[in-house]
Amino acid sequence: MANFFGKMAADTLGISDIGIIIEPKDFDKVDGDDYIMHEDGERIYFVIKSKSDEYVFTNFGVMHVDGANAISKKRVVRRYDFYHYRVTNVTLETAGTVDLDIEIKFALGEHNFSIDVDKKELEKLKDLYKALHEVSLLQTKNNLIVEDGLNSLRLANEVISRNQLEGKAVETIAEVADYNFNWIQKLRATYNVKDFGTVYEKYINA
Repeated sequence: MANFFGKMAADTLGISDIGIIIEPKDFDKVDGDDYIMHEDGERIYFVIKSKSDEYVFTNFGVMHVDGANAISKKRVVRRYDFYHYRVTNVTLETAGTVDLDIEIKFALGEHNFSIDVDKKELEKLKDLYKALHEVSLLQTKNNLIVEDGLNSLRLANEVISRNQLEGKAVETIAEVADYNFNWIQKLRATYNVKDFGTVYEKYINA
């Protein structure tokens, strides 16, 4: 009973919201490990765990295991894959003299995250900050390349549309449409990156 009320007090005081960084040797013990796509080459590189939440950072994206509160066993698992969500607004807020925690903030698409971490973990959290920042830079760069490629394709199609089609128009249009489709697919396959493992390996020893 004492343990039960202790957990309730931790929730009320907000202590449970201060996360710790899990060591790589213990990655297989976190709840999020059960939902990793090991069969597809997904790998955990960083885990922040509080009393009720886990934030699992993998080469494919970020997973949030939401426990709602410290005394509930109910879990909600949400995935944010880099292939579908861009990382933006990465910031790291260090602790003041009386602060107990530091804070890392970032957005994945329209979803904003603000994670409090024990201030003793600052050096490790700096590595995560650098990794997320580089993912953001690479995604921005690749997105611009895709946009430039699509604009080039659009201009080429406009030139074709202004010229009279000769011969079998239907076949010609079908060939152009097929070419456009293949071009776009190749462009996205090359620059809409799914796996950012090399970025994590550059900054994080896991």
